[in-house]
Amino acid sequence: MSFVTVTRQGRVALVRFSRGDGRNALSAALMEELTETARTLARDTTTSAVILTGDGAFSAGADLKDPAQAKRASAPLIERRELLKAGPDLCDAWESLEQTTICAIEGFCIGGALSLAVACDFRIIGAGAHVRLPEVPIGMNMSWRTLPRLVTLIGPARAKKLTLFGEKVDAAEAERWGLVDLVTPDGGTLDAASAWAEKIAALPPVPVRMAKAGINGAANALHRATSFMDLDQFALAATTEDHKEAITAFLEKRDPVFRGE
Repeated sequence: MSFVTVTRQGRVALVRFSRGDGRNALSAALMEELTETARTLARDTTTSAVILTGDGAFSAGADLKDPAQAKRASAPLIERRELLKAGPDLCDAWESLEQTTICAIEGFCIGGALSLAVACDFRIIGAGAHVRLPEVPIGMNMSWRTLPRLVTLIGPARAKKLTLFGEKVDAAEAERWGLVDLVTPDGGTLDAASAWAEKIAALPPVPVRMAKAGINGAANALHRATSFMDLDQFALAATTEDHKEAITAFLEKRDPVFRGE
């Protein structure tokens, strides 16, 4: 793989991804590698815990400069829908792992990167890091089946605040909300995640997997039913004049004027 490395120590697997720039934007190629990594780990009975982290910052979210973005925008609708499955498939692959998954987040975790993080079991964040969902303010819907996961984690009001305002949420506030599980000094997330992973690895693996499946089954029972239109909503929102206005205003460094078109 070009962007993802997997190292193992005992019953713990460390998955580290890097675009080589410390920002780790989610290109189509990186998302494919992360998805395939999760699918490979799903067949691995020798690991009990999986740590996911970025090299530098966790991730700046979707790579808007990726040539695959232009290809998707000009594709027929049926092909566009297929290409749009990359994000939901990525999150589903990580959520469905039977191993316990822990995200170690440094710097920032934005947009689709946060969607990936909330598909995992635990999130550990550096004190100076922040999370943000910019999709709605730029005229998009929040997809990748993220909204039901957020509601389960932090409740509807906070999910609305995070999603609608598109503002940064710092580490301390994210912990108060329950969006992250532990705040460490900057640079300390991987050590903390490793300590948690070793606790999991020391437990009997089959009951741990059973417990995770039972808890997720109870918490996530309606997630797919309430997000099945995500993909088509995203495809529709991408064609609106408001989305075009948001991008143009961003490039021109001015406030956008939205008209519901």
